Amino acid sequence: MKAFSKNIFWAIVTLIVISLMFSLFTQTGKTPQPVSLNDLASKINAGEVSKIVVNQNDLSVDLKNGEKLVSTKEPETGVSETFKNLGVDPAALRQVSLEVKENSGLKFWINLLVPTLLPLLIIGAIFWMMFRQAKGGVNQAFTFGRANVKVFAPFKDRVTFEDVAGLKEAKQELMEVIDFLKNPKKYLEIGARIPRGILLLGLPGTGKTLIARATAGESNVPFFHMSASEFVEMFVGVGASRVRDLFSIAKRSAPCIVFIDEIDAVGRERGAGLGGGHDEREQTLNQILVEMDGFDRDTNVIILAATNRPDILDPALLRPGRFDRRVILDMPDINDREAILKIHCRGKSLGKDINLRQVAIRTPGFSGADLANLVNEAAILAARQDKHFIIQEDLFNSIEKVILGPERRARVISQKEKELIAYHEAGHALVAAGLKDTDPVHKVSIISRGMAGGYTLKLPIEERRIKTKSQFLSDLAVLFGGYISESIVFNDISTGASNDLKQATDLAKSLVTRYGMSEKLGPRTFGKTEEMIFLGREITTEKDYSEELAKQIDGEVDALIQRALKATRKIISSERKALDVLAKTLLQKESIEKEEFYGIIKGFKIKQIKV
Repeated sequence: MKAFSKNIFWAIVTLIVISLMFSLFTQTGKTPQPVSLNDLASKINAGEVSKIVVNQNDLSVDLKNGEKLVSTKEPETGVSETFKNLGVDPAALRQVSLEVKENSGLKFWINLLVPTLLPLLIIGAIFWMMFRQAKGGVNQAFTFGRANVKVFAPFKDRVTFEDVAGLKEAKQELMEVIDFLKNPKKYLEIGARIPRGILLLGLPGTGKTLIARATAGESNVPFFHMSASEFVEMFVGVGASRVRDLFSIAKRSAPCIVFIDEIDAVGRERGAGLGGGHDEREQTLNQILVEMDGFDRDTNVIILAATNRPDILDPALLRPGRFDRRVILDMPDINDREAILKIHCRGKSLGKDINLRQVAIRTPGFSGADLANLVNEAAILAARQDKHFIIQEDLFNSIEKVILGPERRARVISQKEKELIAYHEAGHALVAAGLKDTDPVHKVSIISRGMAGGYTLKLPIEERRIKTKSQFLSDLAVLFGGYISESIVFNDISTGASNDLKQATDLAKSLVTRYGMSEKLGPRTFGKTEEMIFLGREITTEKDYSEELAKQIDGEVDALIQRALKATRKIISSERKALDVLAKTLLQKESIEKEEFYGIIKGFKIKQIKV
């Protein structure tokens, strides 16, 4: 009703505007003054009239002084006869320019019909638009429960497994699915049943959506993809209706693949939020469970789903018969990172000095998306400096930009603060070089990046999946390198070590409470961590130990910190000369690379110790 009233209002406004426009076009200039025929005859005799235009019975008169008059003559009587009857002198009438106009048939009908039909046409157009909108709303109401499924075009921007580096096991699992869809008889004859649902698990950026697109590119069957968030609407029952429609389309197109991205949007564990079993999201999940379990044995429909939160999915979604197979996508190792970099460097102008292996060494923990961003940042940096190709330094700088943020050379700092930062970072690097179980130092810099005033970049020699207690203790000692360096050199401490102290405290606490690496408390964990999903994500830790044991935990955490501090202080005190040389070099050059760093400390013959 409100929409109808609004449309009527705008229709009236439109008509008023059109009327005003007509008035402006038809009534331009000053309005001519009407005059009687007797007065007009007198003016002609007086020689005041210059021109008379006759249009049927209407007379338009132009006076010599520029004034305009209008008059009307008798019907069926000529203008000359009219003026003769009024006593106009023929000689005076000959001085007046007479012009006779006749209306054409088209102009007559336009003058007759436009004022009548134009408003009707405008009103009709407005009502047509209103009815069309109403019809669209009715159609939308009937199609509201249909799935907004997208069909993958195999020949447009095709992605294959060759475009996905690494993930060998994931590719093998999905190649079996593709082979089954192409040759189902081979599997059915031997009694094998292909999984109905395959869940792609992995951290953000590991390539879940990419490998799904590659699966579509490799298979010659229809590929439908849809985000799980598109199922749920504010109206009850719409999500379940869209699920039914999606699976109905899939069954008609079998054999085919259906990809549901971010399935945790509707697949969260039921009963974990408000609304109970009547919640719209839970109804959508129930419908997915019913549809997946309702497939016939011969129905060749494979469901691919992706999520980075498998821990919150409903158990019924993960049971056999639904998502039978789970494909885990790990973070890429050094070889995979090198292969991924080669893929993302396609189409980019690279310098002859490019060594992607060195870039892969410097990027442990980077996902495929991170590496793509890294290469793009390097290309942007090279273009900003008006280079014609990307060089190795651009890639190294982009690594630091991705990890820490852009350089902030414009940041104004005093010489004293710059000296403090130099000794702080030199302390971190020196302690890392003086310990046995630490990663090599690749770069030390006092150039501000992001929120950091300076940074020390340490990278492992080889890929590691696990860490030992000695490695943790060495990392703990390195974190105190800047703090101890400040206290020894300046006999004071600053806020620059606040983040280091926080990380050291969290690490020491984790060694005792999570990893069971306390010699006194033994191999057990303390505190039960649970994730509560109610009005949002909330992580709580339940205290499952006594107050007396809590004091012992605090004592063990403090003991580990004091142990690391002792080792750090020993290195800084005994190698003070090396610390001074490193700090002075940083003040001069602002950055020290790996080769130069180890070249400096080589002359001091630093002995490596164990924490």
